[in-house]
Amino acid sequence: MSIFNTSEVEISTFFLTGIPGMEHAHIWVSIPMCLMYLIAILGNCTILFFIETETSLHEPMYYFLSMLAFSDLGLSISSLPTMLRIFLFNVTRIFPGACFAQEFFIHGFSTMESSVLLIMSIDRFIAIYNPLRYTSILTSARVMKVDLAFAVKSILLVFPFPFILKRLKFCKKSLLCHSYCLHQDVMKLACSDNRVNIIYGLLVALMAMLDLVCISVSYVLILKIVLSIASHKGCLKVLNTCISHICAVLIFYVPIVTLAIIHHFAKSVSPLIRVVIADTFLLVPPLMNPVVYSVKSQQIRSLILTKLCGKPG
Repeated sequence: MSIFNTSEVEISTFFLTGIPGMEHAHIWVSIPMCLMYLIAILGNCTILFFIETETSLHEPMYYFLSMLAFSDLGLSISSLPTMLRIFLFNVTRIFPGACFAQEFFIHGFSTMESSVLLIMSIDRFIAIYNPLRYTSILTSARVMKVDLAFAVKSILLVFPFPFILKRLKFCKKSLLCHSYCLHQDVMKLACSDNRVNIIYGLLVALMAMLDLVCISVSYVLILKIVLSIASHKGCLKVLNTCISHICAVLIFYVPIVTLAIIHHFAKSVSPLIRVVIADTFLLVPPLMNPVVYSVKSQQIRSLILTKLCGKPG
């Protein structure tokens, strides 16, 4: 381990971590990982293709879904190169410039996905609270403006990350904790003052938690409306329109919150558990979101069955 921890000169290379204690099995781990990436990329591309080409899907909910698929696709493609290099070829070396670029895209698409999940929760609230005015409130032009505004916000929010990392000096440690680069992981290796990174990283994390709080508030309001519906069948019908989005929120936020809790309150937890949860954060949402929405959305399911299998859903 001396190569990672004892050098006093400024380092020019970082080293990523695979699965601790399972280095001998990396090639076998790469098989399901490749399949997951392939399914995630194909699934999200399929969602984007159908929403783009089918006029029946040119509705606010599907526009937001296309943005979710775009963020998932970005997450997959951003993490794919280093993950596969580690597990297929046992290449853990990454240069700082490539590392900073990767963490920018990963944080950018993660922030975008968090924002999209917030927009989708507001969309569900409007659809349930005022269904008669839903289409007049969420016009196509307004939806496009909202999507663009949140995309720009996500990019601007993480834009400083590579620059505030580049100003740091790395002279003692070069071993990262995950199979890809994250801002909080890289800044901990610095041997110079990283207070700016800590403060700004905390700000970005708080923004993500604010999204989660707003999503929770939206669903409290939705639940209040649902409980006011006298018909049991009506309640279930209304809740059924939210199930896909609730699954997407849980799939995205549970690994993030779990990892944050482990980092702050359970530091003695095995590195293996941390790595698995961190990899789950990047692998599972892009894989599961297209599956959930394809199963729960009758329009998308019917289109997929009609186009791919030649029969209606």
